[in-house]
Amino acid sequence: MELDTEIEDWATGDWDELAASAASAASQVAPELANPRLSASLLFTSDAEVHALNREWRGKDKPTNVLSFPMLERAELLALKPDGPPEMIGDIALAFETCAREAEEKGVALADHAAHLLIHGLLHLAGYDHETGDAAAVEMEEMERKALAIMGIADPYGDQDHL
Repeated sequence: MELDTEIEDWATGDWDELAASAASAASQVAPELANPRLSASLLFTSDAEVHALNREWRGKDKPTNVLSFPMLERAELLALKPDGPPEMIGDIALAFETCAREAEEKGVALADHAAHLLIHGLLHLAGYDHETGDAAAVEMEEMERKALAIMGIADPYGDQDHL
């Protein structure tokens, strides 16, 4: 997957490299993301920008940590052959202040939390949705755990019982 990354209002860090690592890990747990035709845009931005996007596109007048805007239906993604022109799978935006606050509250590195949110967003672009029910939420969390483990990042849900 090709990533078009734009970094605005984020602390110093190698966010491009982190995004590439997160995309690689996500494609290992969701092989449909490994299609070489796919591309996604990633925006590392401020709470104010994510707030505006959330209000405009989701009707929610507040910032959030990550937003995903899929451009393909899951069936379209699964039917996409590896040969052919590039296909934009969607856009992801991460809000710096919210991500930094959450990372601090969780006692984890900002880069680790951002990796989790990027994987979460990529899974949404692939058509996974934790809001459709408990089983879907558990499936998505398991995929996130596996992808983060590939990156050497601890389980962000370690304090929850999923049995």
